Amino acid sequence: MVGFVGKCKRSPIVITNHCNRPYAKLLLELEAIASASKKGGCTKMGKGRLEAFSDGVIAILITIMVLELKVPHEADLAALRPLVPVFLSYVLSFIYLGIYWNNHHHLLQAARQVNGNVLWANLHLLFWLSLIPFVTAWTGENHFAAWPVALYGTVLLLAAIAYFILTRVLISHHGQDSTLAIALGRDFKGKVSVVIYAVAILLSFVNSWLAFMLYVLVAIMWLIPDRRIEKILTS
Repeated sequence: MVGFVGKCKRSPIVITNHCNRPYAKLLLELEAIASASKKGGCTKMGKGRLEAFSDGVIAILITIMVLELKVPHEADLAALRPLVPVFLSYVLSFIYLGIYWNNHHHLLQAARQVNGNVLWANLHLLFWLSLIPFVTAWTGENHFAAWPVALYGTVLLLAAIAYFILTRVLISHHGQDSTLAIALGRDFKGKVSVVIYAVAILLSFVNSWLAFMLYVLVAIMWLIPDRRIEKILTS
């Protein structure tokens, strides 16, 4: 933005009083950015917006799921009986979204900053989580039939893989000797969960209720507090 403005003389630094003040301010800001870039002092990308966006998406998903619980027209307890499968699938999905929100929060507490790769990896995770309300409703409405239960497990499997990818991208960004890498370790629980999901998907065509119980088992595994990150951050 260097050139003649009105009667101004060409100058890379000095702008006379005849110049428009917004142009002067913009030029000073550009010079400051260029100076910081040359010194390697560019501001690193913060994680605040990523956390806020992810929290908002998960909150919306929970809201969508609860809206699928249709209020019966009758006023007796018998009217609630058809809603039992829908409610059970809702409870499990609510727990899963809560687990992801909790782990995601702890994960980003150990991260110092993010980059473009982290943003895309996080969006990849949110994509699979956004399908949970759909498979939850399909599973409940069809009373845990084979295909809905299999698809439910497929979404859980792909969400778990997406979360694993997010952790690897964060570790790659922070370094193998970072606090985050040390806190996550080998992630044995995550790898076991993927195996159980795969077995449950196949089992759903033999006994869908048993497959559903395997999904419950994985949820119980993750409900047990995992204090790896907290211990590293407080040590």
